Amino acid sequence: MGSENVAPTAAEALSVLRTGLWRWDDAAGTIAVDAEAARLLGLPAHPVTLTEAAVRARFHPSDWNEIQSVITLAAAEDTLGEARLRVMDEQGNVVRVVRTRSRPTRPVAAPEPADADEDADDTAATWLGSDASAPAAGRSDRTTPGFVLVGTLQEITEPSPGTVARAPVTGDWRRSREAFLLDAGRALAEARSTTEVLRVAAGLSMPGFSPDGLAVFGVENDHLTVIGHHGHRRDAAAPFAEIPLDADYPAAEVIRTGRAVYLSSPNEYRERYPATWPLVTAFNRKSWAFLPLISAGRTMGAWLAAFTYPVAFTADERSVLATVARMLAQALSRAGIADSQRELSEDLQRSMLPRLGPAIPGMSLAARYVPTGGGLRVGGDWYDMIPLPSGRTALVIGDVQGHDVRAAGLMGQLRIAVRAYAAEGHRADAVLARATRFLHGISETRGMGSTAVDDSGGATEEEDEADDDPRFATCLYVEVDPANGVLEIARAGHPEPAVRMADGTMLRRSVAGGLPLGIDPEADYPTTRLVLEPGETMMMCTDGLIETGGHDLDTGWKRLRRAVESYEGSDVEGLADALLGAVHGPDAEQDTGPLRPLHEDDIAVLLLRRALIGSSSRLRHPRGRRAILSVAQAEPERVAGARRQLRDLLHDWPEREQVDSAVLMCSEMLTNVLVHTEGDALLIASVTGPPGARRMRVEVLDDDDTLPHRRDPGELASSGRGLVLMELLADDWGVSPRGEGKSIWFELREEPEEGEEPEPEEGGGASAAPPAAGELSAGGAAAGEGQGG
Repeated sequence: MGSENVAPTAAEALSVLRTGLWRWDDAAGTIAVDAEAARLLGLPAHPVTLTEAAVRARFHPSDWNEIQSVITLAAAEDTLGEARLRVMDEQGNVVRVVRTRSRPTRPVAAPEPADADEDADDTAATWLGSDASAPAAGRSDRTTPGFVLVGTLQEITEPSPGTVARAPVTGDWRRSREAFLLDAGRALAEARSTTEVLRVAAGLSMPGFSPDGLAVFGVENDHLTVIGHHGHRRDAAAPFAEIPLDADYPAAEVIRTGRAVYLSSPNEYRERYPATWPLVTAFNRKSWAFLPLISAGRTMGAWLAAFTYPVAFTADERSVLATVARMLAQALSRAGIADSQRELSEDLQRSMLPRLGPAIPGMSLAARYVPTGGGLRVGGDWYDMIPLPSGRTALVIGDVQGHDVRAAGLMGQLRIAVRAYAAEGHRADAVLARATRFLHGISETRGMGSTAVDDSGGATEEEDEADDDPRFATCLYVEVDPANGVLEIARAGHPEPAVRMADGTMLRRSVAGGLPLGIDPEADYPTTRLVLEPGETMMMCTDGLIETGGHDLDTGWKRLRRAVESYEGSDVEGLADALLGAVHGPDAEQDTGPLRPLHEDDIAVLLLRRALIGSSSRLRHPRGRRAILSVAQAEPERVAGARRQLRDLLHDWPEREQVDSAVLMCSEMLTNVLVHTEGDALLIASVTGPPGARRMRVEVLDDDDTLPHRRDPGELASSGRGLVLMELLADDWGVSPRGEGKSIWFELREEPEEGEEPEPEEGGGASAAPPAAGELSAGGAAAGEGQGG
């Protein structure tokens, strides 16, 4: 009979496997190694006890720092620690790579005695460099500081020294792999387009090995297509763009079979795929991994990961690559659906938005539309330009409630209806009155059809009741007369228009309005008449331009005013770009509003500019800015709008006390007209003159011939202080009779800074400025006319 086969001792097993042992006593600051471990460290092959500094000098600095964190974590969790370490020679070159597996423990108070039956030659059962037995593998007494590490050292051949020198070696590779996969999954899940997915894939840094070249292949008409690549020249994809699926190419084979192909060396690639090897030689890669991209059980493409150094593709490395390929396939599938939906919705939105029609004589027009960033990128914002039978042109801008397909559908229907009503020759108020009945009728019709009848004859409710909720829409309708710049405006719950004056100042125009369309079928929409002077630009926009970035109406308009007034050109296309840049440009993130931006809204913008004519374009100083507003007896609330518009007109006036005085006197004059006459009031406010020597003139006209008289009211009187206030606060003021009615006016002058002389104004004098063309004259009244009269 043969000799009995017995299990080898630990020493025999370690010797055959060329595995060394080391013991690290952190408290003592020493590391003991056996003969094999000493050889692996580049020392003479006999047991020796070294200091931490001596051993640290044998390893790459980054690896030594990494193993410190691995040991700390393993000691805290009572688990094995694993790391790959680069052994360096005296010149700093990598001579080999070793892998250590160890269990760090805390030292016990007294070591346990050795088992009498244990083989004395079993070096695995004794502490290296010590007569004491090894402590138990479990948790030990943590009261003593430091740790004790007992582990193995074994040389590994893959990755090769060149590989390790190029790619960072991470400790506890499995933990690093799990963390990497979590981060990669999160990043790929957040990618919303194919471009973003490819960018995320290009930035993945895998633990221990990272590809230097990536490519994603798709399939079209039984041929390969290159969806994207990274780490190659821009023209690198051309030879692979039209390879048939039955070709002798790894990516084609992967798509045909659904199985990955790993090529660890150029020789292996050349032997397996000789036909396509010449296409690959120019890329100077040493290893390749081709993995299938499978989604919903279908192979949709292939993913190439190429390396400039040899990779053996161990089981762990193949597991990481396969997991990344699965996540990449899911991300590309989602992104492909999103890209298709986005392209479809953008085509739908573009088809619903008009091209700007024929040019308006003497005027220039610009329009912009920006869909919201999320979802299907469709919404209810729209604009339109409608030629009218009268020769005028209508400009329309609106916003249907919602950011979905139904909002886009309602927008298309409403836009067609508004265009039809306008083409019939109706005025602005009549167009909106008909439009609100139209939208209300659509909602009622949809509500009647919101229930379905099942097979048993009973009514069942729709699954999504929100789709049947009535929708409303805001709208701003402007009828433009290009001959004289007159604008007839009707507004249905929409933001008011703004005007950029000839001097670059932006003012919001107070416009009467009614309810949003679709709420009340009998709603009325009063009209407001404004005049767009030469050199002025009117801006119409939806609330997305104002409120994007967490702004409310107040801060949003201030942001737009800064953008408009900082724009130095006169081209409306450039101004439109400047407005969008203020909302979505690089500086928009720093210019956030007081509200939390829960979502972004669609943006639609229309700009209309009236060209300068005649000598107006050659003025040294622009004629200035002017605001005109009528206040009817039945609309006393418009006095508040007049105060706001006057503050907007004077927003850059240096003396705020003068602005407060002007607003107070303006409110007093308008209120007197409404209280003491039976007619309406017309407010004309203007700012003229060069900077530093400007003059503000505010004039209120009415149809009553009765002139006001100055009185001395008592302390308890509720009226009679108007003229007293004007005498105290105004630099000049007066009451002037007109052909029909009268004019009450006052002036305030900008105070020049000390040492500055105001520039003289043409015509001289400090009285009322001469009226502009079409402006009601103040009757030439001097500053003292009418005082006390």
